[in-house]
Amino acid sequence: MADATVNKRRTFRKFSYRGVDLEQLLDVSSEQLMEMVPCRARRKFKRGLKRKPMGLIKKLRLAKQNALPNEKPAVVKTHLRNMIIVPEMIGSIVGVYNGKTFNQVEIKPEMIGHYLGEFSITYKIVNHGRPGMGATHSSRFIPLK
Repeated sequence: MADATVNKRRTFRKFSYRGVDLEQLLDVSSEQLMEMVPCRARRKFKRGLKRKPMGLIKKLRLAKQNALPNEKPAVVKTHLRNMIIVPEMIGSIVGVYNGKTFNQVEIKPEMIGHYLGEFSITYKIVNHGRPGMGATHSSRFIPLK
């Protein structure tokens, strides 16, 4: 019984986006992809990709070409938080600007159809109730040393 569990290999779930496998998704034309994405993304694609989003895709292609085999490509920095992630971008590393710094985001297949800005948070999470500078009550006095 124990031998059967040791010999059994673990199978991973194959990724598919709306019923289309990843390999097929990379070969899909932009018109077919447009039919798969949600309405807001479809509208954006229908209105046409402008110069800046196309420039980002070209830079990502170049970074992938220049990368050594089995190595991650160079980071491509961008302010385009409203760029929709397409299958061609998978495997790239994008530095997404959050208003202060560029957060590195590795594009994974699960991110297709989402915006780059969703993966680079723009605010710092607040930790409430910490005594110290700015505390109002004298009972919460903590020296600055």
